[in-house]
Order: sequence, then C-alpha cells, then structure tokens
Amino acid sequence: MIRAKSNTKLKPSKKADLQIVKKNTVKTTKYSDINLNDWKSYGHIKTDTLWEFPSRLKDGGHSNEYHGNYIPQIAQQLYERFTKKGDIVLDLFFGSGTSGIEAVNMDRRCIGVELKDDLAEKVSEKFSPKQLVTDVNIICADSASEIAKEKVKARLEIMGEKQAQFLVLHPPYDDIIKFSDKKEDLSNCSSTDEFYDLFEQVAKNGYDLLEKERFAALIIGDSYKNSEVQPLGFECMARMLKLGFKLKGIIVKDIQGNERAKGKTANLWRYRALAGGFFIFKHEYVMIFQKK
Repeated sequence: MIRAKSNTKLKPSKKADLQIVKKNTVKTTKYSDINLNDWKSYGHIKTDTLWEFPSRLKDGGHSNEYHGNYIPQIAQQLYERFTKKGDIVLDLFFGSGTSGIEAVNMDRRCIGVELKDDLAEKVSEKFSPKQLVTDVNIICADSASEIAKEKVKARLEIMGEKQAQFLVLHPPYDDIIKFSDKKEDLSNCSSTDEFYDLFEQVAKNGYDLLEKERFAALIIGDSYKNSEVQPLGFECMARMLKLGFKLKGIIVKDIQGNERAKGKTANLWRYRALAGGFFIFKHEYVMIFQKK
C-alpha cells in the first residue's frame, strides 16, 4: 500500500497568522524600547556615522538664546536609541537644559549639574514646579567635585535609582567660548592640558554614577590654537577609554546651519584659512561609549 506524501507547507492563512504574531511580539534590548521585530518602522533613527540636520529645533520648549548648547535632535536620537521611558539621563554640563527638556518631551527623567548658579536658576524656569520634583533635578555644583557626585547620588536615591541609565557630556571646547569667571569652569583653564585633566575628573564622576553596560555620549568639537589644531575630541575620547569606557561609535555631525552669526564673517574666515594654511571647522563629534 502506497501512502500519499504529506504536504508540510502551511496554508496561506496560517502563514499570515504567524507573521501577525511575530509582528505583535515585542523584542527589545536591555537599554532601549525599540521593538526589533518591527525594526523597519524606525527609519527616523540614524545608524550611520554622518549626521546632518538642516537647522536647530526651536519648538518643544527649546530656544537658542544660549550660545554653546547642543541641538535637540542629538538628544532625540540618543534617547530613543539608548534609553527606555522612565530612565534617568545624567548631564554633567547641563547649560541651557537641552538634555532635561528633551527628557521631559520623551518621558524620560534627567539630573543636570550646572556650575553657574544664575544659569541653573534661569533654566529651572523652563520646567513646571511638578516637573522639577518628579522629572528634572538641577544641581548647582562643580561637576568635577566629590560634592557634585554626592548630590547626584542623593537625588538618584530620591528618584528610586542607584545609578543613572545614560550619561551626557557636552563640555566647553576648551577656551573658545568663556562661559564664566569661575576658576572651576573648563573654559577658564590656563592650558589645554589642564582642560583635559579637569574633563577627565568630570568623566570619572560620570563613569561612577552610570549603570554597568549603559551608554554615554561625548559631544565635542576641536579647536585651533597657536597655528595648529587642538584635537579636543580625540584626547577627551582617550581619557574616557582610560577610565574604562569602551568606544561604540564616532559620529561626525555637520554644524552648518546650527551656528550663530558665522555667515556674516564667512569671507573673512575663508581669507584667514587661505592665508594661514588651515581649514574651517564645519563639524563636531558625537562619540558613543558603553560602560564595561
């Protein structure tokens, strides 16, 4: 007796059912809410190493009154890629509060450390009293100090965490812009070597306050001094690697359209570049690290 071969192929309806089940199943990493089973829906998230944004976002609570703040689109990209809702972002150079504003917009929380007390007070006005209790905490302190570290720890405890889940470091680019007269201000260092040493102290505090295997971002550009390039980005990167971070990516970000008042002096800078044998910076770096 000859038995007929069994047809092991699924009927079309059963195939469709399996596809629906797979699509509805959520698969995420430990550090992100991105559903990897629906990865094609995240086309807005950049995974390459060249970032270009035509202009700075000015809505959602952001403004450009403070020279030196990074653009909100960077925070949006980093938060969605490396944090979950409810996670705490620690920014040790809080400035005008970009990290905190976007944390609130994206259902994250933020602790920001700012050296200048007048700026910390001004930035706090961008948040509601409730947000300043539940979502954003601004600490006025020197980020390189043990005092700042202890204040962050105390706030983390209040927020129900032992460590932060993401670290943002956007230091001054050496002495290009003077942000204050305070001697603790990295923009007031007497030399570039002193700038590197102080940055390393801040980064060490950040490393200690960050959860294991979570991510950190260094946002920085280079400078030009004494007729030569000062590679601030790569030296600060080296200091972070020395602390124990591992490097996950070096992103080159186009800064054209994100600067203020450079257009009016474009020809002057072209002349200086041709006369001095240098090149005009039109990029900065976004370096991604992971705590081992």
